[in-house]
Amino acid sequence: MLWNKWDKSANLGGASMDKESRSGKNNPRRWYPKLRSPASRVRSFNNYAKQLSDDEIEAGLHRKRVGAYWQEVGKLQFDFLVSQGLRPDHRLLDVGCGALRGGLHFIRYLEPGHYYGIDLNQSLLKAGIEHEVPRAGLTDRMPATNLRQTDMFACDDFGVTFDFMLSVSVWSHLPLNHLRLCLHQLAKVTKPGASYFTTFFEAADALPLDERQRRPDRKGWTYSHRDPFHYTQADLEWVAGVGPWTFVYVGDWSHRRGQKMAQFIRTD
Repeated sequence: MLWNKWDKSANLGGASMDKESRSGKNNPRRWYPKLRSPASRVRSFNNYAKQLSDDEIEAGLHRKRVGAYWQEVGKLQFDFLVSQGLRPDHRLLDVGCGALRGGLHFIRYLEPGHYYGIDLNQSLLKAGIEHEVPRAGLTDRMPATNLRQTDMFACDDFGVTFDFMLSVSVWSHLPLNHLRLCLHQLAKVTKPGASYFTTFFEAADALPLDERQRRPDRKGWTYSHRDPFHYTQADLEWVAGVGPWTFVYVGDWSHRRGQKMAQFIRTD
């Protein structure tokens, strides 16, 4: 919660305030909470929402913004979903698609128009549709309207239902209630049997909430209260209770930074 500057609308009559007045009890210029959009809350966790300039996109910085390992992780997520039964006739929603690191592989594989993506950062979507897609020769396989910017995981305005959904390195940057919001929104665009796969940093069950945990790649830490976030399997079981979902622990899928894979299956 941000707190606004002093409310200047109060009539102070030019009088100076003593210490007691400034403390709040007799102060007409009271602190008041300023509500923020989900996007601004995400900015308080990390800088992912910061927009890239055209020059930065031309320089290829959009590839670094989505976590680097462009070719490796893009191919990894494609191979994983195909191993889980993704077919060319399926419709796929890439939740947090960024600049299409994995999207390029899916666009090439799926039937034209069957890949969709949503992301918080409009400049990354621009980099994907204006730079990466033409460079890969895939312009005729995905209309630009299949990519949408949203800070609420909104995806029902595409007007289709999805067979598969995927997030890579998204939940590792979000607090628990954002995960519930994500599942709530995805339930609107799926039918029973659809699967949502998402990666996360796994915390040990016995880890105290106020303690950090070493990342599996030994290059940093994860936390329960700040980005990058970690979660126990019990946390994800609880999150699944937001709607018609069953949580399945998949575990290791050869991610470079050691993120584990979870599956949420849409139930009746």
